[in-house]
Amino acid sequence: MQGGYPQPSMEPATPHLAVVPARVDNTPARASAPPRFPSGPAPRLLSLDAHGRILNWMTWQDAACLYARGAVAWTLGDPCLQVRGGVNRWTGRQSVLEIAPIIAAKGHAHARVSEPTPALTNAALFARDQWICLYCNADGRRLPLTRDHVVPTSKGGRDVWENVVSACIHCNSKKGGRTPQQAGMPLLAVPFRPSWVEHLILSNRHILADQMAFLTAHLPKRARRT
Repeated sequence: MQGGYPQPSMEPATPHLAVVPARVDNTPARASAPPRFPSGPAPRLLSLDAHGRILNWMTWQDAACLYARGAVAWTLGDPCLQVRGGVNRWTGRQSVLEIAPIIAAKGHAHARVSEPTPALTNAALFARDQWICLYCNADGRRLPLTRDHVVPTSKGGRDVWENVVSACIHCNSKKGGRTPQQAGMPLLAVPFRPSWVEHLILSNRHILADQMAFLTAHLPKRARRT
């Protein structure tokens, strides 16, 4: 559960805001140390509704707003970020928010809600296919990838997850308006529609351990690895 958060003071404060990694020891920070930002990008936080349904990734700014409004229902995981606000000129104390990696927000929540369908974008498609060409296994980080329709649109193929794969420019051009069978180009994997949880995992390359454990536990059975 979330910890208490100090109420905003009406006393004048020095206006500044900084994000630092959550401290892992109990050594108090020096009062004279200025706020600083972490060397890398701040991790994204996993947003849930009050029932624990997975919603999306959110920024630390959005998470801080939830904490400040008292809109956090519960949290999971050890704090991963500290948001430091202004220093009270009378007390010399700096306001600090400790933000958890998984945050459930208060508000309207429905226990039975259909899972959203991930938008079909090239970035999401290439992530699903692990950034390789599904015809020749070329590394998409070295060669440009394209979206190829397994059943060409000229033959009635639809632009849906189950009918598109990542393909390098050479393979896409070679296949042309034919099916893989007609072109003699077997696929390395069967295209599929990712679940919402799979989409969230694929869309974030900096997932924290607590977040990954939570997401993995909510993967569809077909996607779990033993």
